[in-house]
Amino acid sequence: MAECLSICPGRVILQPRRARPFYGRHPWVYAGAISVVEGEPADGDVVDLYSHTGNFVARGLYNSRSKIRVRLYSWSQDTPLDRDFFAQRLDAAWRLRSQILGLDGPGRACRLVFSEGDGLSGLTVDRYDRWLIVQFTSLGLAQRKEMLAELMVEVMHPEGIYLRTERGVGQLEGLDLQDGLLWGQVPTEPVIIEEAGARFLVNLREGQKTGFYLDQRDNRRAVAGLARGRRLLDAFCYTGGFGLHAARAGASAVLGVDVSEPALALARENAQLNGVQNMSFVRSEVFAYLHKLVEAGERFGMVVLDPPKFARSRNALEEALRGYRRLQTLALRLLESDGILVTCCCSGLITMDMLQDLLAQLAAEERRGIQILQRGGQAPDHPLAAVCPESNYLKCLICRVL
Repeated sequence: MAECLSICPGRVILQPRRARPFYGRHPWVYAGAISVVEGEPADGDVVDLYSHTGNFVARGLYNSRSKIRVRLYSWSQDTPLDRDFFAQRLDAAWRLRSQILGLDGPGRACRLVFSEGDGLSGLTVDRYDRWLIVQFTSLGLAQRKEMLAELMVEVMHPEGIYLRTERGVGQLEGLDLQDGLLWGQVPTEPVIIEEAGARFLVNLREGQKTGFYLDQRDNRRAVAGLARGRRLLDAFCYTGGFGLHAARAGASAVLGVDVSEPALALARENAQLNGVQNMSFVRSEVFAYLHKLVEAGERFGMVVLDPPKFARSRNALEEALRGYRRLQTLALRLLESDGILVTCCCSGLITMDMLQDLLAQLAAEERRGIQILQRGGQAPDHPLAAVCPESNYLKCLICRVL
C-alpha cells in the first residue's frame, strides 16, 4: 500500500453501479459519479479510481475545481503516469500522422495530438510547418507543460512551441495560463502552409483556435469538387478556407463574410497569395448580412455555413438549435434551384441526426427539396476515440437544394 500511495496520493471511490463506463475506458469521471475521495490529493495529482466494491478501475489526474473530477489515462495498476508514459502516448500520436496518414512534412499542417482521440485528455497540439501550437484544457496536464514540451521536442523536433489558451477553459478547470512561448522560437509574422495545392497564411499567435481549422480539410476538398461555375457565399469565412479552395476549383465568384477584420485581412492576403481574382470579402455580423442579402433578392449557387460553436453547455442546446434554424433558413432563401448547401456544426452536443431533422423541418417549411449528398466529419488527424463518443464533434452536411 505504501508503494501505491507514493504514486497515487488519493483514491477515488465510485458510487454503486457507476463503474461500467470507466471499465469501458471512458476518460471522464464527473463529480456525480463519485462517492468519496480518500486521502488528500491536490489538484493535478495522480489518483486511482476504484469501484464501490474496492476493485481497481483506472488511474488518472484529479481536479476538485472541474466538473470532470478525474481524467483517466491508464487502466493498468502497474503503469505510473510518469514521463515514460506520456512519451509513449506522444510517440503513438506522432506515428499516426507521420507514418500512417502521411500528413507531416515541410510546409504542411496537421493536428498532432487530439486530446481524448489520442488518449491524452486535455491536450491539443497542432503543427504548422516547423512550429507547434499547444492548448491545454485540463489542469493536470497544464501543470506538466514543461515536461510535455520537452517530450514534444524529442519526438516531433519543432523549432518552437507556442501556448494558446481557449476562452472559458480557465474558469472551467481552475487554470491560470497565458498565451506565450513555451519552448524555442516562434515567428511573429504569419507562416505559410500548403493544403491540397492551396497556400494559406496562418497567424500562430492570434485568431481562432490554433490559427486554422485543420479539422475541415476533407470537407473543403469535397466542397471544392462541387463548386465549378457556381457563385459561392462563404459565411463565417474566417481566413477563406472553403472559399479559396472553391475559387481555385472554378467557382465563378466567391463572397466571404465574417465579423473579424483580422481574419478577413488574412483571407484577402490568401487570395492574393494564390493568384485568385474572383474573391471579395465583407466585414459584418453574419446573420444580419445574410438577412440583408435575402431582402435584396440575391441568389447563390452554393452557400457554406461554418459558424463557431453555438452550444457550450446543455443549457444552451435549444438556443443553439434555434440559431442553426435561423441560419439555415436564410441560406435556403439565398440558394437558387439546384444550389448546394453546406452546413457545418462544431457543437459536440448537437448530433448529426439533430441537424438532419432540422433540415427535414426546413424543407417542409420553405417548400424546398433537400437531398443530402455527403455527410462529413473531422479529418482523420482528429481521430474519434471509440470509447469517448464526445470526441465526435464536427458535422458537415453537403446538400442539393431543389
